[in-house]
Amino acid sequence: MKQFPVKITVALSVFLLALFSTSMFAQAQNAIKTNNLGIPKFAVDPYWPKTLPNNWILGQVSGIAVDSKNHIWIIQRPRTLTPDELAATFTPPNSRCCKPAPAVIEFDEKGNVLQGWGGSGEGYDWPKNEHGIYVDPKGNVWIAGNDKEDRMLLKFTNNGKFLMQIGTPGIEQNSNDTKNLGRPAHMTIDVAANEIYVADGYQNRRVIVFDADTGQYKRHWGAYGKNPVDGSYPSYDPHAEQFGNPVHCVRVMNDGKVYVCDRSSNRIQVFSKDGQFIKQIVLDPQTRGSSNGSSGSVWDLVPSPDQKQKYLFVADGTNNEVKIILRETGEKVGSFGRSGRMAGDFHWIHNIAIDSYGNIFTSEVDNAKRVQKFTRVQ
Repeated sequence: MKQFPVKITVALSVFLLALFSTSMFAQAQNAIKTNNLGIPKFAVDPYWPKTLPNNWILGQVSGIAVDSKNHIWIIQRPRTLTPDELAATFTPPNSRCCKPAPAVIEFDEKGNVLQGWGGSGEGYDWPKNEHGIYVDPKGNVWIAGNDKEDRMLLKFTNNGKFLMQIGTPGIEQNSNDTKNLGRPAHMTIDVAANEIYVADGYQNRRVIVFDADTGQYKRHWGAYGKNPVDGSYPSYDPHAEQFGNPVHCVRVMNDGKVYVCDRSSNRIQVFSKDGQFIKQIVLDPQTRGSSNGSSGSVWDLVPSPDQKQKYLFVADGTNNEVKIILRETGEKVGSFGRSGRMAGDFHWIHNIAIDSYGNIFTSEVDNAKRVQKFTRVQ
């Protein structure tokens, strides 16, 4: 057998070792890329929405929704604007800007305002503190409020014509009242059954379901599918037998499961449509928040737009991020955002929406008073 010089043998060994190491490194990198390929990534669009018309300015943006045309709807609180923000409304004006925008605004995909409406009118009780908004597949717009006297849910046509009110305003609230709500936070439609589910809410401790056409009461339940019990409970308890306040969101998934945001208890509870408890997902269980209302890690959620709805995007208004969760396991696989007021940051992210392309839209309350778009880039 032919013998190679020692120097050549060593050099060849080093070369082969380097080649092997490079190959292994490349395989590892490819494995990482493959593992991460399905996890969505987002980039903030600092130019969305476009400048508001008519010298308008937004107050706290308490609710956001996407309709079947991928138009984005918000409900905001004109009464939260400060005198300096409303300087153009004084006589004489204190400055050129601004005037309060309507409570309900529809944007197109590019961020142009299409219409705005809302406020007091004939035949219904407009909420004292606007909160959630939902646009059903027929184009009807549902809104709620969370003032201490807001006990009702309102339904309008797409252009703001009043259709129906469930409940009447007042102080007394009861988690087993079948006619009135208790500072309701959010709502969604089960299309198959034509039922409206309400996260009820800031006073009551339940999910309640009505017929979406007639407003007839159907059923309600509390945490773990049990009958809700009113009373004084700790504001933070991830193991509580009752929902905390607020019960902040409800979403019906494609597979018929109902997801409920128990905000201050840092958990999502999952039910069947008839209220049978299925499972619980606890996120950042030590999140307590501040004493002035920014509490809990689960403020709102939406599923990814694929048929199986693989991911949940959870708005966390205390840690000020959007969590990316595997719906099946509850595992957190990513997040975006941080506390701040720059584009892409959040200050009290309150509600979240997603369009059919997977782009995410967020609303902020307290003194952030804005809506943002995050384009899906992977």
